[in-house]
Amino acid sequence: MQPHDLVRDHTVYACVMGSRAFGLATDASDTDRRGVFLAPTPLFWRFEKPPTHVEGPGEERFSWELERFCELALRGNPNVLECLHSPLVEHVDDTGRELLSLRGAFLSRQAYDTFTRYALGQRRKLDADIRATGAPRWKHAMHLLRLLMSARDLLRTGELVIDVGERRERLLAVKRGEVPWAEAEAWMVRLAAEAERALRGSPLPPEPDHARVAAFLYRVRRASALQAEPDHQVVQGVLGAGRVGQG
Repeated sequence: MQPHDLVRDHTVYACVMGSRAFGLATDASDTDRRGVFLAPTPLFWRFEKPPTHVEGPGEERFSWELERFCELALRGNPNVLECLHSPLVEHVDDTGRELLSLRGAFLSRQAYDTFTRYALGQRRKLDADIRATGAPRWKHAMHLLRLLMSARDLLRTGELVIDVGERRERLLAVKRGEVPWAEAEAWMVRLAAEAERALRGSPLPPEPDHARVAAFLYRVRRASALQAEPDHQVVQGVLGAGRVGQG
C-alpha cells in the first residue's frame, strides 16, 4: 500500500488549518489541509512499517498516522493541538469523532512549555531577520502574536480556540507592516507575561490523560485487526498447507 493510498482510503479526520482556520485569511491565502489516517493494523506486522506521516496527495496537504498524531498531541505540540480544534472540518468518520471527543484529554499545563518553546524559536527567527535586513517578516510576527494569544487564553480558560475573532484587524495590520516593530515587540512581551501568570491559576490538569488516549488507540488498533481476521486466516491456511506438502 502506497503512502497516498493510506491518506485516500484510511483518513479518519481532515481539516483546513493555517490562516483560514485562524480567521486571518485574505484573498491571497493558501488552503492548508491537515489530516489523520489510521493505517490498517496488519501493516504493522511487516518488517517495513507504515509511515508516521505523509505529505500530499496534492499541494499544502499533510497527514499523520493516528498513533504519531496522538504522541505529538500528548506532548502538547501546538500544530497538532490546533489541528484538533480547527473550526473547518472537511472529513470525519466514527474513529475521527472519537478522536475529537478526546480533545480535552490532550490538554494540560504542559502546553505552556511547548507553546513557549515554539514561540521562542519563532522569535529568534524574527530577530535574525531584523539583524539581516533591518525588519522582521511581518507575516511571521503576526502568527507569533496569534500563537501567544492562543497559549494565554488556553491557560486562562482551559479551552483552545484558534479563531482570532475580533482581533483579526489588529493582527492583519501587523502583517501589513503598519504596526511599528517596537509596538509589536512590546505586545509579544506582554502576552508572554500574561501566559506565565495564567499558568499559576490555570484550570488545566498538570498532565494530559495518557491512559484515556492509550485505551482509545488500543481499541481502534484491535478493531482494525479483527476486520482483517478473515484474510489473515486465509494466509495462515495457505502457509499451513505448504508446510504439510513439504513434510
